[in-house]
Amino acid sequence: MTDSKSPRRRSLLKGAAVAAGAMSAPMVSMAQTTSLRFQSTWPAKDIFHEYAQDFAKKVNDMAGNRLKIEVLPAGSVVPAFQLLDAVAKGTLDGGHGVVAYWYGKNSALALWGSGPGYGMDANMVLAWHNYGGGKALIEEIYKSLNLDVVSYLYGPMPTQPLGWFKKPVARVEDMKGLKFRTVGLAVDVFTDMGTAVNPLPGGEIVPALDRGLIDAAEFNNASSDRVLGFPDVAKNCMLQSFHQSGEQFEILFNKGKLAALPAELKSIIDYAVQAASADMSWKAIERNSQDYIELKKAGVKFYKTPDAILRAQLASWDKTIAKKAAENPMFKKVLDSQKAFAERAGQWHNDYTVDFKMAYNHYFGSQAKKS
Repeated sequence: MTDSKSPRRRSLLKGAAVAAGAMSAPMVSMAQTTSLRFQSTWPAKDIFHEYAQDFAKKVNDMAGNRLKIEVLPAGSVVPAFQLLDAVAKGTLDGGHGVVAYWYGKNSALALWGSGPGYGMDANMVLAWHNYGGGKALIEEIYKSLNLDVVSYLYGPMPTQPLGWFKKPVARVEDMKGLKFRTVGLAVDVFTDMGTAVNPLPGGEIVPALDRGLIDAAEFNNASSDRVLGFPDVAKNCMLQSFHQSGEQFEILFNKGKLAALPAELKSIIDYAVQAASADMSWKAIERNSQDYIELKKAGVKFYKTPDAILRAQLASWDKTIAKKAAENPMFKKVLDSQKAFAERAGQWHNDYTVDFKMAYNHYFGSQAKKS
């Protein structure tokens, strides 16, 4: 047996270590970069497209030179509403949008965001999705549609306004006959309330309002609405609504492209989704609150949506989901899952959560300002 402490043995071991180091170092530095081409469903100037880029940057930063996601704005490769099919077919490697945009493929998909969600806010809907069975249900729906995609939901959106109006609405009757833009199951809700709905993509809404093709429209939030030009064509914004009070974003990957990545890069994507979800919710508070002030400076008048209209939304929602559940077993399956989770989580949330408006008014309300 050769003595491991002999000069010759030590020399051989040292040489092998050097050789191994020389071989491994170039393999790391010269590792091939996998580039993925994404498209969002948002105009380049919208904060939503910025959110898509934020996610990509997190992945790119963590993956080093091994993975690079490039995000193009809506229309760069396909129109916004064709994104899902383009990702499934491999025309795009991935994309960024909202599940409600795929409502026409299966009405159940709009339940990820549309409607009051049995009293759940957007973060609670995400909790249901990730821990209450929603993720398995959306996978089941996409599989039934033969769509080779992997879906990640993230980014709880603040409650969306009722919308922008040429004239403010005070009664349920004021909604009747309005040419109104919305998407998803909100189409059915507002149709039941008497509006004539046109489900335009984000980039087409303001031009349609400007030309009088529609009388009113909802999109999403103060930052998006401001940069898309809503205050240039309408000066009345109605705040608070149940039509999309629990929506979130969707990050899509082509299933084959994602499967081809090594396990550690898949983990980076998974954790980047979670990091981007938190970051997006914080950035939304920062930017939306600033842009709300800027909209007021621009002469926009904000009104609280009357309770009568909110109650009418709930009544129309109940009729809508009863009809859809009878037509579509998957719709009922998703509803039942949401309801079971919301009944438990909602009671906990409502019982435990203090009234923050009381504290806000204590410090910033009219009486506080006088003191």
